[in-house]
Amino acid sequence: MAAVAKQGMSAYEAARERTVLENKRKMEALNLHHLSAAVKEAPKTPSPMKQKRRRIIEDAVVVPSPPRRSRRLANLPEVKYAEIAPHSADRMTRSPRRPTDLIHLASRGSISMKARMEAARKAEELESQLDPEFPSFVKAMLHSHVVRGFWLGLPSHFCDTYMPKQDSIVTLVDEKDEEFDTNYLAYKKGLSGGWAGFAICHGMQDGDAAVFQLIKPTTFKVHIIRAASDDHSEEDE
Repeated sequence: MAAVAKQGMSAYEAARERTVLENKRKMEALNLHHLSAAVKEAPKTPSPMKQKRRRIIEDAVVVPSPPRRSRRLANLPEVKYAEIAPHSADRMTRSPRRPTDLIHLASRGSISMKARMEAARKAEELESQLDPEFPSFVKAMLHSHVVRGFWLGLPSHFCDTYMPKQDSIVTLVDEKDEEFDTNYLAYKKGLSGGWAGFAICHGMQDGDAAVFQLIKPTTFKVHIIRAASDDHSEEDE
């Protein structure tokens, strides 16, 4: 302890010094320094690698296997659809598009707010002249109704009171008594499939107004009021 005190070392430092000296003597006794030096100086030899064997794939003839069928259908005769396919002449053909179907593609000019309000006013006036026994409402046409999307939402209060509570086929009757079937979606309260055909066939445009009169539980009589474009207004002036 006196020697430690003379050197100015604490008890911890003195113990650590003794541990280091003891470990050093053990390493010298085991000759570890010489072994580590011999490992560093030894030449590095690459480890033997296992050579990869190339797989030679010969051209093989693929034999098509019969289609897998369930046990329940295994004993049934195979159906050849090519033999039962209808002749091309018997297939359903798309009916030629009528000129009225292209009306919605032609621009009618810009519709002013004044023209929209005038069409709605005329529609409301027409509605007031209808038989009050049959409920009705006025719907102003927007771009999403008659140009893109073709989704026609109906008044919520009207649907809650008069329309079916489940999805149904609703028939639209125009002023010439021609009928058009549409899909009424009860949850969304509007007309989807079939409405586009009615709107295109009658050349309905953004700004027009229509009066829907419920003449039967799932049948509307539809009266269309055209909105005058600004171009027509200028010509009339």
